[in-house]
Amino acid sequence: MIIDRYLWCCALLLFPSAVSATSALEKLDLTTHWVGYASLAIFFLAYLVVMLEEFTHMRKSKPVMLAAGIIWALIAWIYQAQGFNHTVEQAVRHNLLEYTELMLFLLVAMTYINSMEERGVFDALRSWLIRKGFGFRKLFWITGLLAFFISPIADNLTTALLMCAVVLAVGGSNSKFILLACINIVVAANAGGAFSPFGDITTLMVWQKNIVTNQGAVDFWAFFYLFIPSVVNWLIPAALMIFAVPKGHPNGDEEPVKMKRGGMTIVLLFLATIATSVSFHHFLYLPPVIGMLTGLAYLQMFGYYLKITSRANATIAVTHEELGNPVAFDIFRRIARAEWDTLFFFYGVVLCVGGLGFIGYLGLASEVMYSEWGPTAANISVGVVSAIVDNIPVMFAVLTMMPEMSEGQWLLVTLTAGVGGSLLSIGSAAGVALMGQSQGKYTFFGHLKWMPVIALGYVASIAVHLWINEHLFAVAG
Repeated sequence: MIIDRYLWCCALLLFPSAVSATSALEKLDLTTHWVGYASLAIFFLAYLVVMLEEFTHMRKSKPVMLAAGIIWALIAWIYQAQGFNHTVEQAVRHNLLEYTELMLFLLVAMTYINSMEERGVFDALRSWLIRKGFGFRKLFWITGLLAFFISPIADNLTTALLMCAVVLAVGGSNSKFILLACINIVVAANAGGAFSPFGDITTLMVWQKNIVTNQGAVDFWAFFYLFIPSVVNWLIPAALMIFAVPKGHPNGDEEPVKMKRGGMTIVLLFLATIATSVSFHHFLYLPPVIGMLTGLAYLQMFGYYLKITSRANATIAVTHEELGNPVAFDIFRRIARAEWDTLFFFYGVVLCVGGLGFIGYLGLASEVMYSEWGPTAANISVGVVSAIVDNIPVMFAVLTMMPEMSEGQWLLVTLTAGVGGSLLSIGSAAGVALMGQSQGKYTFFGHLKWMPVIALGYVASIAVHLWINEHLFAVAG
């Protein structure tokens, strides 16, 4: 990383009139320079606007993208003034490469999820659950369990929205059930996403960095050391909240929903894409994104098949419902419906945090957190911070610091960054999305009331990880 290569040789006490640099690496220490202070202020101001998205209705990508451009422009201006014309360019390219790999990976995953949504896969699942006529308490457990096991594949945000739709449909006017079920879904989705690179962006970032290994080899399955701690993180709050869930049965008068043609095939192709990505990375040592893009070709070819067969079937009186749409499937429409705001927000975060790291602030933070506090305390605090600040910039900052830690500690910070957002409703994308979807029945203060039991699950999951994965803490990462 940039910090690893540059930070040790930084000069001290820079001011506009006397900026020093190392002649070998052309690296300036701007931590006490006005550019450094200005960059910090710009980033925090931009993130304040992000946190107020619910009130301003300004998409979160806009302020961080603007902040990223201003921060790097200020850095480049100072470097150019000192005659270092290409140092900043190389640093920016490094950050862009990291972002591009993650962006393309997420874009493929989002395209598959959107394709399954368009084929009615999620609507069919929701309809089935509603028509079964489960009681409130049983539905509380079912939606939580499904959220926990779907999120490792479909990501925690999509899973939470799907399960929330079920809860709203059956909950009706029972606000207490909807609140508790939504809290349970948020906790379960975040916990389920923590042990799979496909379930949470933070876990994906750690996987792509090749930090967590299994007997020295980079391994997708090594993250499953976090499975039991993740179960504990969800199960303890759920077991305590169930006593507050009202008894009774909702009305189950939902009409059956049939998936469009090819829905289950797309689900299988998505699983094949995941297998391709894991295999490319594990056996061929290729970046996971290459496997994902290869898997996107599976969907493209199947989309072509749907298109040509729908035209053929139309000539032999296949019903409109069976076809699903006169244009059976268009993959580029699915790509267009990807969460572009999230992808561009991620770009802004990577560039902003990368800029602050290049200035030298992350090196200072790493020295305080991982040298003075110790890695365990630092990693636990990362989870607490992620309850307030989105876990993406928090985890990217840790990866930019790249402290020397054992694999057990890297798994610990992966766990805490993934599940720490459950402590508050604003701490994760799943929580924020459900506040908007629930029509005022799932709120910040409603979630806050149950924070003590969620925190109990958070602490218990950390304790379980430290206990059952003790052998991982003795080996240097």
